[in-house]
This record gives sequence, structure tokens and C-alpha cells, in this order.
Amino acid sequence: MTDDSSLQDPRTRLVEASIRLLALHGPSEVKARSVAAEAKLSTMGVYTYFGGVPELLQAVADEGFNRQAVVFGRLPPTDDPMADLCAMALACHDFARRNPHLYDLMFGLSIHGRYSPSRGEAQPLLSGQSPSFRTAYGFLLRGCARLVDAKCVRKADPDLIALQFWSALHGFIMLDLAGHFAHTGDAAAGVLVPMCVNLVVGLGAKRDQAEASAACAHAVWAGAQNNKKTKPRNK
Repeated sequence: MTDDSSLQDPRTRLVEASIRLLALHGPSEVKARSVAAEAKLSTMGVYTYFGGVPELLQAVADEGFNRQAVVFGRLPPTDDPMADLCAMALACHDFARRNPHLYDLMFGLSIHGRYSPSRGEAQPLLSGQSPSFRTAYGFLLRGCARLVDAKCVRKADPDLIALQFWSALHGFIMLDLAGHFAHTGDAAAGVLVPMCVNLVVGLGAKRDQAEASAACAHAVWAGAQNNKKTKPRNK
């Protein structure tokens, strides 16, 4: 059991305890009693501060998106929107690899129902989503808008471009977390980056420019890795 006495807010203690249990044991151990014990609180605290385990899990997912937004915010912006977008993909992949169970919870890959679009009548993607999700996803939206504004690709709706990038990126991550790319060695270099290049080329970018931008993306990501203590960009 980890001592959370430095965290005075019981809600924070319970969320952090849940994240630790996810990382160590997976979702099966995220129960009211085990989370409360890890946070050094009574089991009743889960119900007092969240209402129940489902609400606690949603708060954990929101914290995951907060952390993802911090990762995106630490990426140093450049004058190359394609490089920046590819660097964001590398950062997202690294975040998922470091936090597989948390990422699973955030996007509902196998842990039931944490992130799910509204059922029934069609609504804009961000309608009804939590502020934490909107903040993290906003980095991708702005990156795709820069692609269009800089005329890196043919004119298109940035929202739809973002959905294409999002679908490709998270499809790759889901397969990678399941071990399907183990035979490729470096899945990011062999699959993820070429996929980003092919996507922007399909949107109208010139292949040689897209490949040059992808090469620069590695430097952008490396710079962020070397400067983790720097203040993130404004959300």
C-alpha cells in the first residue's frame, strides 16, 4: 500500500490509488474496497466522493485525458504542421505504451464503457464529452486545422481530417497494445510513422515533403522527451 498522506483531497487520493492499481494489477483490482485500502480511506469514501465505482472510473479516465493533454502540451511547436502532427502521434503511442490499462480505460477498448459517444441522435463528436477529453482532443483538432491553413493538404474540413487521424492512430495503438506488431521490431518506425505519411499524402501532401516532415517529427518528440520538466503549452 502506498502512503497518500501528502494528498489531502480524498477524491485525488482515490483517483491516484485507482491508477496505481490499474498499472499494477489491471482493471480486476479496481474495486471499492481495494481502492479505498490503497488510498488509506474507508470503503464508504468511494461512494461518498464519487457515488460508486463507475463514477470513480470516469474520474480516472478524465485524469488520463488530463495527463495526455500535458504530454501533448510539452511538444515544442515548429513551423511544420505535418511534423508536429506526426510527433503528436508518437507522443500518444508512447503514452499508451507507458499506461496501457489507463489508456484502455480512457477509450473503452476492453474496460467497459468509460469513453463512448452518445447513443441515439447524431451529435458533434465533442458534444457531451468531458472537459478533460475535449482538452486532449483539442490538440489534434488544432493540429489538423494548421495542416489545412498552411496548405499542406488540399482544402478539407479539419474536423473530418482529425477523425481520420484519430481513427488511424488509435486503431494502431489498440493493435500494438494487443501485441500484434511484436514481429516488426520498432512498430512506431515501421508502422505508425509510415501510416501518418500515407494519410497526409492521401489528403494531398507531396510524399517527399511528408517523409521529410516525418523525419523531423522524431526530433520534435526527442526534444519533448529531453524537456519533460518544461512548462506545457497553453491548452
